Amino acid sequence: MVQIVRGTSRDIRVANRSEVLRHILAESPVSRQRVAAGTGLSLATVSNLIGELLDAGILVEVGFEDSSGGRPRGLVSVDPAGGVLIGVDVAETYVHVEVFDAALTPLASAEEQLHPEENRPQQVVAHIVSGVRTALGSGATAARRVLGAGISVPGQVDRGGGVSVFAPNWNWHDVPLRGLLAESLTMPLYLDNPLRAAVVAELWFGAGRGREDVVVLNLGTGVGAGLAFRGSLYRGATNSAGEWGHTTLVLDGRPCHCGGRGCVETYVGAPGIMQHLRELDPDSPMLHLGDQTATIDALARGVRSGDPVAAKVIGETARYLGVAIANLINLANPEAIVLSSWVAARFGEPLLDEVRAVVARHALRHPLAASDITLSGIIGDPVSLGAATLALEGFLSAVGTAPAVRIALR
Repeated sequence: MVQIVRGTSRDIRVANRSEVLRHILAESPVSRQRVAAGTGLSLATVSNLIGELLDAGILVEVGFEDSSGGRPRGLVSVDPAGGVLIGVDVAETYVHVEVFDAALTPLASAEEQLHPEENRPQQVVAHIVSGVRTALGSGATAARRVLGAGISVPGQVDRGGGVSVFAPNWNWHDVPLRGLLAESLTMPLYLDNPLRAAVVAELWFGAGRGREDVVVLNLGTGVGAGLAFRGSLYRGATNSAGEWGHTTLVLDGRPCHCGGRGCVETYVGAPGIMQHLRELDPDSPMLHLGDQTATIDALARGVRSGDPVAAKVIGETARYLGVAIANLINLANPEAIVLSSWVAARFGEPLLDEVRAVVARHALRHPLAASDITLSGIIGDPVSLGAATLALEGFLSAVGTAPAVRIALR
C-alpha cells in the first residue's frame, strides 16, 4: 500500500484522490469498500473522493457486486468515454505522441523524426504540434474532451513555470516551452522530463505498482534515473533529481554535452555505445554513422545471432552500466530497478543478464538482495504513457476547480 505524504490539506486530498483512482484503474470494476481496504483510507473518505470523480465525469457506476446476503455493494469503474489524455515523448531523435482514453488505453499515435539539425525550440515545437494534430485527427478521438496533455522533454525542467531549464544535447537554456506550445494547443499542458514520466508509468502500470522504493533508468540517447520513494515520485528541491546520467563514472573520461567528463551517459547512452563499437571495430557494418537507431538495432541483431563484436559491445556497455547501478543500489536501497526506454527495449535480456552479473560483483550484498533488476514490461512507449498519466494527475489536482476543454487546435 502506498503511503500518502504529509502536506497541506489540499495536497493530502489531491494525493488521496490520485491513489483512489490508481486503485480503481488496477481493479476496475471495484466497490468503495475494496478501495478503502486497498488504500488504507476510511470508507467515508473514499466515498467522498469517488463522488468527486463521478461528478468530474471520469468514473461511472457499473452495477452491484454479487452478494450472498446484506446490502449489495455498488461498483465503480473508470469511464473510458470520460475524455482523452495526450502523452508526448520528445527525445533527441523523435517526437512520439499518443492519445489515451481516461482509462489510459491507447487510442491513436503519431511519430515524427527529429533530424540532428532540428534542435531549435521553434522546430521542436512545430513537430510536437504536428504530432498532436495528427494523433487527435483520428476517428477514435474526435469530439472528445481533452483532460490534458503531458509533454516530456529531455533535461532539466521547471514544471511549474513550463520552462526547459537546460537540455544539454540541444544546448537549450531557459526555453519557455509551455508558452510556445500554448500558442497552438489550447488545452491544459503539463511539462516534465522523461525520468519523471517513466517512473510514474511504472508506479501506475508497471514494475513499480505496489512497491515503495523504485528507480527507473531511462536508457536512450540521454540517460537518467526516475526516483520514487515511499510510493511517491521524488523530484528534489528544483525538480532536478535523477540526473544520474551526469554523475561521474570515469575520472577525466569522455567529454559530455553537459560540460563535464566521464559522465555515466557518455558510456551507456546510445552515442556512448556507438563509441564502444567504433573503438572495437571502426569498420564494422553494424556501425551507421549519424544514425543511432540503426546502429543500436544492428547491434541487437548481432547479439542475438552470436556476432562476437556485438557481444563485446554489450559486455562493455554492461560493465559501465552495472557499476553505475551498483552505486545506485548502495546509495538508495531500492526494491526495484527498471531498465526502460528504447535502448533497453532493443537490447533486452542479453543486456539485462550481463548487467545483473556486473552488479553482483560491485553492489553491497544486503541491499542487492532486496533489489529486483528488471526490464520494463510496459507495452509501447513508457514515457508517453507516463506523460499522459502526469496529465491525468494534473487533471485530478484541478477536480472541482476548472472544467476540461474540448479539443481545440489552432
